[in-house]
Amino acid sequence: MSAAPAKTSNTIADSNVMTKYKAAADVTNNAIAKVLSACKEGSKIIDLCKLGDASVEVALSTQYTKDKKLSKGLAYPTTVSVNNIVCHFAPGPNDAGADQVLKNGDVVRVQLGAHIDGFAAVAGNTVVVGSSEESPVTGKAADAIAAAHYAAEAVQRLLKPGNRNMAVTDTVQKIIKSFDCRHIENILSHEQKQNDLNGEKQIIFNPAPAQRQAFTPCEFAEHEVYMIDIYVTTGEGRTKKSELRTTLFGKTGSTYQLKMKAARAALKEFSKNSTSFPFAIRSFEDERAMRLGLIECVKSGVVQPFDVQEEKAGEVVAQVTFTALVTPTGVSRITQGLPFDTKVIKTDKKIEDAEVLAVIASSTKVKKPAKK
Repeated sequence: MSAAPAKTSNTIADSNVMTKYKAAADVTNNAIAKVLSACKEGSKIIDLCKLGDASVEVALSTQYTKDKKLSKGLAYPTTVSVNNIVCHFAPGPNDAGADQVLKNGDVVRVQLGAHIDGFAAVAGNTVVVGSSEESPVTGKAADAIAAAHYAAEAVQRLLKPGNRNMAVTDTVQKIIKSFDCRHIENILSHEQKQNDLNGEKQIIFNPAPAQRQAFTPCEFAEHEVYMIDIYVTTGEGRTKKSELRTTLFGKTGSTYQLKMKAARAALKEFSKNSTSFPFAIRSFEDERAMRLGLIECVKSGVVQPFDVQEEKAGEVVAQVTFTALVTPTGVSRITQGLPFDTKVIKTDKKIEDAEVLAVIASSTKVKKPAKK
């Protein structure tokens, strides 16, 4: 009697899964580079969103073409959030702010992601319109962008197996404080799994006292994947819901017997990909019908809204979001935005804490004990 075939792993211990993550990352990196490079004076937010989504979809069309049943798509629709608008701005053509035109000096955050077979790679990055070596970013904008960059560098190195989440929290706090900035309060970064960006293990940044006390400590382990979200602000670190219309939603995994026909139709429409990844209303043909159906879906908890968040006017927010793979040999950061350039981002502030500097200077590789 032959042995039963071994179950296929859905972690990066399986080389096929690793390949899918890296293929999705290539798509994401290419798409976000296009959008960030297109953030020029005169560019419209809606056009940038369309560019990001289209870049992901075109690139995915050439991946795994022989497997027709394999799911592929946006793991995170393109969002373009400008100045004090912090995140989740993914407008459709008829939404307020969609036709907003970028101008020199605008601080723009772009986020998008792709998935292959539910294995997602997401990236977010910040650019200042019109910046260059000849016209560098200075002042508060430079402080926030530099703080986010160095915080991301530290997080990558602290995700090594055996380290704990609260050590990441404390180190990131020290780095951001060095630049006279704060992290947006209570932002979570999650371990991610197949078809799920919100796994059980979490890292919290800038927790309120009550949140820190209630937060669950955890230890990082080999073959885990994390989506890291860093949002640095020159303000108080507290955001509020914007008056801009919510356009980004995601399934919660909860079930409910929907009463309205429009709600059932909406749920069926955005369940076609059978994933829990966020989706933008603009991706559906009948946007009005989807909005009508979403009312009951949100009220019943079947779908959650990702409301547009904003800081106080005049404050600067910088974002770095990346997907990291924790492997037996080290931590691999597979998604990136544009490279951080000290000739363009010129801050007069610096990190002086010796322990923090040692973390940033350390290798992303895992040292194996020497054989006796």
